[in-house]
Amino acid sequence: MQKFKPAFSGSDVRKYILKKNLKKDLPSSIVVFLVALPLCLGIALASGAPLFAGLITGIIGGIVVASFSGSQLSVSGPAAGLTVIVLGAITSLGNYQTFLLAVVLAGVFQLILGMVKAGTIGNYFPSSVIEGMLAAIGLILILKQLPHALGVDTDFTGDEGFFQQDHENTFSAITAALSHFSLGAVVISLLSIAILIIWPKFPKLAVVPAPLLVVTLGVLGTILFAGTDHPLRADQMVKIPVVSGFGEFMGLFTMPDFSQLGNKNVYIVALTIAVVASLETLLSLEAVDKIDPIKRVSPTNRELIAQGIGNITSGMIGGLPMTSVIVRSSANVNAGGRTKMSAIFHGVWLLLSLLFIPQVINMIPLSCLAAILLVTGYKLTRIALFKHMYHKGWDQFVPFVVTVLAVLFTDLLKGVAVGMLVSIFYLLRTNMRNPFFYRITNEGDKKNIRIKLAEEVSFLNKAAIQVVLTNIPKETNVIIDGSNSRYIDPDVLETIFNYKHNAYTKGIIVSLENIKNHYVVPKLTNKVVEEINK
Repeated sequence: MQKFKPAFSGSDVRKYILKKNLKKDLPSSIVVFLVALPLCLGIALASGAPLFAGLITGIIGGIVVASFSGSQLSVSGPAAGLTVIVLGAITSLGNYQTFLLAVVLAGVFQLILGMVKAGTIGNYFPSSVIEGMLAAIGLILILKQLPHALGVDTDFTGDEGFFQQDHENTFSAITAALSHFSLGAVVISLLSIAILIIWPKFPKLAVVPAPLLVVTLGVLGTILFAGTDHPLRADQMVKIPVVSGFGEFMGLFTMPDFSQLGNKNVYIVALTIAVVASLETLLSLEAVDKIDPIKRVSPTNRELIAQGIGNITSGMIGGLPMTSVIVRSSANVNAGGRTKMSAIFHGVWLLLSLLFIPQVINMIPLSCLAAILLVTGYKLTRIALFKHMYHKGWDQFVPFVVTVLAVLFTDLLKGVAVGMLVSIFYLLRTNMRNPFFYRITNEGDKKNIRIKLAEEVSFLNKAAIQVVLTNIPKETNVIIDGSNSRYIDPDVLETIFNYKHNAYTKGIIVSLENIKNHYVVPKLTNKVVEEINK
């Protein structure tokens, strides 16, 4: 019998899928590259590090981290959320080389976190909080990019906090920008926004990506306005280091100072960076999965390992600590990215631009990049999202709104922490209300109360059960039924047994049905365990 031979081999199918996705990944990678470029430079400036350090971090985040990551759309690079930590660490450790050692060790700690499956903590962030974080990021993008769209670029591009390092805040910076705007920058940003909105509506024209057209328009606008009364200034343009040769390029790299391995402060900084960077990464990963059109689920533990490898590499050659960054990742999704090749190519473009075309890149106005981020921000914080969360009920809407406001007026981690506290409050309230069901019947002058416990009765239910038992009237027959319960917390069991022991003083007769003296926490199925351990 002749064996069936498939028309296409597995490698043929993979090549076909790669070729098909590259049509979307390549244009998307250019958009991400253009968004990442000023962010890398701005965050390096804010961190008190060399500008080259920001670029090398973006390159490694694209090429190295994306290669090891299991996420298809996440983009890694230097993070604004780490700027305060980095700035303080460089100062406290005395020099940049010692700080680089802390970055390497932070990567080692992240590898350990990934290996011990610490990435599963990402599964415990409520959907309302993640949605709130995304909406807040969208609002921050809009508010922070408005000054750049108006041509006022005095603050650094990576400052995402409400209170800025120049002693301004988000709103005062916008007010100041409105009174000092640049006509050339405003024209470029308005035309860019119009192209980004209108261009995709024509499928035949959309073969050329709108963001690429916007950048081309920006360069042409820079040239045209140079001969007018409203030329764009140097501080309104992208700035990357101009390297004249390979020797000068190699001279930009810095090695960590391994002689400081005995310095305990290095380990404190490394652990701080590892924890904060890992939390930001897990939050970003969860958020990116939510806006992925294909709804893929990224393996969190593998991501921590990828981030660890990236930070070790970055620290070894003079880069900054990195995380998965929601701004770049959301730009990747909105630009049509499909696989990790988009993130990898964006790292390649950063490297090539630094080596071969720094003069051309430095002709791109920040106002056209601001336009790309303004449209991205609107897509993240659209009005329809607020309506959707409102219709889901107050227990979803309130944590969502609180998270939006907290992230907007503080920073990413603090805002999410506040949102989590509000979400936990609603969770506790729900648990307190639903630990049991009860039915009251009468037999003559006596009442019979049957309390049927829920399937899972945790310590969170203890207070509610205790209140109900305390308020049961005298001379009542009480039946506590645990036939549906797979698990009852020891604290709840103690409350029930104590109540039965003391109830006779009120003339209450308590009967227990199907309640054991001890319960074992239900084990996860093998399938669930395998899924978690990926």
